[in-house]
Amino acid sequence: MGIFRIFKMGNLRRTYYYFKKNGLKNAFYAVAERIWDQNGRDYRYEAPSEEELDRQREGAGKYSCLFSILVPAYETKAEYLREMIESVLNQSYPRFELILADASETGVVRKVAEEYTDERIRYLPLAENKGIAENTNEALARAKGDYAGLLDHDDVLTRDALFEMAKAIHKGSEKGGTPYLLYSDEDKGNGEMTEFYEPHWKPGLNRDLLFSNNYICHFLVMKREWMQKLKLRKGYDGAQDYDLILRAVGELVYEERRGREAVIHVPKVLYHWRCHRDSTAENPESKGYAYEAGKRALEDFMKKRGWKGSVSHTRHLGFYRMEYENHIFAQRKDVGVVGGKLLDKRGRVMGGIYNAGGRCPYLGLPRNFSGYMHRASLCQEAYAVDLRCMRVRKELWGIFGDVFGIPYKETNKGGYRQFCYGGKSEAGTDQYLEKCMEFGRRVRKAGYTVVWEPDWEWREKRGKL
Repeated sequence: MGIFRIFKMGNLRRTYYYFKKNGLKNAFYAVAERIWDQNGRDYRYEAPSEEELDRQREGAGKYSCLFSILVPAYETKAEYLREMIESVLNQSYPRFELILADASETGVVRKVAEEYTDERIRYLPLAENKGIAENTNEALARAKGDYAGLLDHDDVLTRDALFEMAKAIHKGSEKGGTPYLLYSDEDKGNGEMTEFYEPHWKPGLNRDLLFSNNYICHFLVMKREWMQKLKLRKGYDGAQDYDLILRAVGELVYEERRGREAVIHVPKVLYHWRCHRDSTAENPESKGYAYEAGKRALEDFMKKRGWKGSVSHTRHLGFYRMEYENHIFAQRKDVGVVGGKLLDKRGRVMGGIYNAGGRCPYLGLPRNFSGYMHRASLCQEAYAVDLRCMRVRKELWGIFGDVFGIPYKETNKGGYRQFCYGGKSEAGTDQYLEKCMEFGRRVRKAGYTVVWEPDWEWREKRGKL
């Protein structure tokens, strides 16, 4: 595969659409990055072995969870529909119901559904096509499972998908929590589902990253009563899943205060997203309305929380940017610290955002590159940010002084108010980084979020850290 995947027809189409939207310069950098980037280039999906699936079947008795798999179907190709159905019937975990909500005008879906006699398949003919959200709600209203999962009519689950979800729910419950929303990693498959590529390895719950992109996506399961309470909204067709996830996370983390443990990431590919000419994955402009719906979902999220500001599209379709009136501190009482991107003399990322291990995830990335899944260009929560490009909420100035041993003082650089960094020589030492990490830990312990803002840049004149 290697570099040849860059020049496959689907990628060439996406590059053309990107050029039309963003111009030649940005298109050049996008192509250069695809050639330079090796993430997922040697990816090969490894299906669970028959021995492992047998162990899962034997161990499934430990878990009692019933899943309702909701599939809104509309004029689905027969071969795609069969593959989807059989991917569910072939699960190593047996406790599920598959609800097919059919809004087709022809009998293509009914005909395929009637080929199967398994009582776990529930065929639901709809009187009219009310759109994907309302059609899914029809299936959701009839769901009986403990958890409901969303599956597109032409995609497939891996054979261990429901077992892994049941195991994660069981573990979360054993720890004393109540898992409300779970999601897995995913990849893309060609039209025939014979080749898998572009794996999406996801982080745990990262609210600000979610405000930039629906990285949660597939495979998603949610407590059935919770999903039935929220429902999918017809005004957001094309981004109905994104809207649902935003509202769920909003209530779980901001309103109900159930905490982050209510949202669980299962770090394993459990979903294959089929790519064909008319799919959003293969042709980004095939559903342009979906990206507008995603923008509206974010605008609604901000409005309901009383956050004054706006949402705009980034260069990448399906990726967004929230702008806050006056400053993020003025609108979001949960945010305690904002940090920016540090660049070395060559214009490559040298720091600014750090994970729990003290590592910058975008280290060495050229300034104009957006990184894996465009994350290096997106606002996101961080474990810690760098003193040299940092702004701190006033309530935390005392913690700042305790950790760094100096008083907090702001200056205005390039339109950004930030800590007045004096460029002391210890900036490149381990002790300096440890202090940044400790400050991040203390800020989060105090109940605040640390946010990384990649458009805010600070260039180091002395070289690398």
